[in-house]
Amino acid sequence: MMKITTVLLALSASIASAVDPDLLGLESLTQDLIRVESVREIKNVQRTYAQLAQHGRWNEMADLFTENGILRWGRGNGDILSTSDASSVTGRPAIEAWLRQEAGDMDGVKPGSLHVFMSDMPVITLSDDGNTAKGRWTALRKLGNGNGATRIEGGIFENEYASGGGKWKISLLRYYPLYAGNYEKGWKNLGVNGSLPVIPYHYTLEQAGVTLLHTERANLSQQENSTLNRRSTPAKLSVDELEYRVAHLNEEDEVRNLVHGMGYYVDRRMWPDVISLFTSNGTITVQNNTSPAGPAGIQSVLSRMGPEGLSHGILNEHPIFGTVVNVSPDHKTAIARGLEIGLIGDANARIGQWQFCVFHHSLVKDLDTGTWKIQDLRYHRLLFADYAGGWGNGGILPASSLAPPPVLSPYYHSSPTENRRPAQWRPFFKRYPEWEEPEESTTSRLANVHRFLLRSSAYDESENTSGSYGFYIDDIRCSDFAKLHSDRGHKLSPGIGWYYTPDAISLSCASRYYRQNSTAYNPSMASLRSSVPFHWRLQPVILVSRDGRSATLRTRNLQTGTSRTQGGNGWMGGMYHDQLVLEGGKRKLWSITIDEFYWNSRNWTAGWANVAPVSSTTPPKRWLTNKPTNKRQSNDLPPDVSLRHPALLERETGFNGGPPPTVSWPGVQRMWWAYRNLVTGAIPSDNSYWGPPGCVPCRGAKPEWALTANGYQEPPSGPTAVTAKWLSGAEIEVTVRGGPEESAEGGWVQLVLDFAGEITKFGQEGPVGADGKVVLLVRGPGAFGTTIPIQVYYFGNENLKPGKGILGGST
Repeated sequence: MMKITTVLLALSASIASAVDPDLLGLESLTQDLIRVESVREIKNVQRTYAQLAQHGRWNEMADLFTENGILRWGRGNGDILSTSDASSVTGRPAIEAWLRQEAGDMDGVKPGSLHVFMSDMPVITLSDDGNTAKGRWTALRKLGNGNGATRIEGGIFENEYASGGGKWKISLLRYYPLYAGNYEKGWKNLGVNGSLPVIPYHYTLEQAGVTLLHTERANLSQQENSTLNRRSTPAKLSVDELEYRVAHLNEEDEVRNLVHGMGYYVDRRMWPDVISLFTSNGTITVQNNTSPAGPAGIQSVLSRMGPEGLSHGILNEHPIFGTVVNVSPDHKTAIARGLEIGLIGDANARIGQWQFCVFHHSLVKDLDTGTWKIQDLRYHRLLFADYAGGWGNGGILPASSLAPPPVLSPYYHSSPTENRRPAQWRPFFKRYPEWEEPEESTTSRLANVHRFLLRSSAYDESENTSGSYGFYIDDIRCSDFAKLHSDRGHKLSPGIGWYYTPDAISLSCASRYYRQNSTAYNPSMASLRSSVPFHWRLQPVILVSRDGRSATLRTRNLQTGTSRTQGGNGWMGGMYHDQLVLEGGKRKLWSITIDEFYWNSRNWTAGWANVAPVSSTTPPKRWLTNKPTNKRQSNDLPPDVSLRHPALLERETGFNGGPPPTVSWPGVQRMWWAYRNLVTGAIPSDNSYWGPPGCVPCRGAKPEWALTANGYQEPPSGPTAVTAKWLSGAEIEVTVRGGPEESAEGGWVQLVLDFAGEITKFGQEGPVGADGKVVLLVRGPGAFGTTIPIQVYYFGNENLKPGKGILGGST
């Protein structure tokens, strides 16, 4: 009988044989781990900077800088790119003083004041030696003093960071302002004559999406590899420490996905899906008022937001910015903190509202299933305001209900190196029992470390590529964002269809934009633009394949813009469904589908709650005649797959350019999901599930575009459910389920007993059949009469993640 450990050792051996041996050395893996941890910490530092600003904690903000750090803040009075048009201070005391003075009475501390700092969509680039880095971020501040005065300011950060003393710090914070204004009139362009330059990029097209792991070492000599290791990594870590710290990164990914995924359920008032993410005694706390524990208590709080589901004219958007995750050293608890902005409205009653909250959620690891769950969803209100009046006068809630977060909120950025491995800790990829088997070889352990590190690296690389794409489309750099795609990549052009290969993607972009105004959309760095669209790609849920080479990404498209004269054009909201692959050492876009717009503002003054209904009963002329109806559409190239493809009728009905009837806000369009519930594994309760494959046109229209048709794995769409029941005698039937089109076949199952951490094999192990089932014989006379729960392990396959279930003893 084949042993499960033998199977896993064989898998590890195949992984090792597919990776260059130099990448599996302790030195190489140590360096790669530190690089991934560094990117995480840099993002946490910058996000913590924004979070501290919301509470006027200027001293702690200054402490995030190096001793001689520089803050250079553009004024927007002249040449935006010139350092002479910026305030510049050096050193922590001077930075603290400048921050305090610049905020004035809009500090977020004085009752009724507001200092909301929205900063996201990072692109982080490490230096070759790993000791310095640069980062690009979007930025928008919404400020008010509580006595009528307001400010709105937006632009781009191009920052520099340095590592020293075991911590990453900001060495240069460089803010380029692009637009500003107040709440009454909205914002408009800054700079000379209101013409905006393209803010220089710290990274090149070749650096965007570059893998954080040094796979290019295969092209280096042994001497060059040794030099690289000595330069960037003073010491190598043990295998035990590598396993622990890689697992720490993996746990962070799971927690971040859960927090972001929960937010999307809240947006659509999918209350059963929200409740399913909590523990059985979970709670919701708002301003230190905690709900009764359990589903009924959680439902009571959610119901205050409105009934389940969205109806005509109801908006319940809650974009999440700057999530920071801290996982405990034993990987059993975690904290997630960030900013949530509510864009709430009822277009039927013509009312809208702003809601500004910080969150500080507590999560726990369910050791029975291996999934993270929410223990307490904790919110602290900053300010609520009616849309018509704005936030300048302190909002609509009494000051007594706007208490700041408790002092214990962990506004620190802990380095992963501080989280030392507990003595009894066991990583996920070491959970399987090694009963009567020789100890796993060091080579296979390092192969597993590499594979799991590649998966967390994929998370950050995907976010980097996503951010790069967002900045390139803001600047209409058609050729550049096209080259972010794989050679076999494809992208949806909104309202038209999908274009295949970077060349077609670039041409379709140029035909739509450059022919209209070649001067305004010239991608040259010297170009000045009269208007800029902004695509905020934030709140990512990133699911990575078992081998780390492919990923599925869901992210918001929160869109706004600026111009010379218009006082802000309001907001629009859509959703991206992307896939990415590791190709030539870079994380490249494989597929992009844009669902837009679910909602929109009429303009800044009217907002999203004063939008006139649009008739959705008459099919557009374009659909009936198959001919363009305006000059812009006449320039569009024919797509490789149209939104009207017969295989996509259900998926694209209602979206602009898709099958009629078109659903425009304040109508409520169906929302689609490429992943299952991140705790239960169930498909979304609204039954709008599309995947796998996660690539939209790959289901029926272009199956040859799918990841699996091109040598990649399809990322698992959610957790694996493992259940078991007693049959007659000493037999146990195990059932393993993923999502539709995700077979558990071939993956192995094993039964074990766990006595206080001492794992004992309890019965047979065996492969799952085509029906997702396997029957196993319990080992040992009388063993099946025990009352100790039997743990059922499923070790995954190319389609599904590993999973775990519990079977109670028989009577």
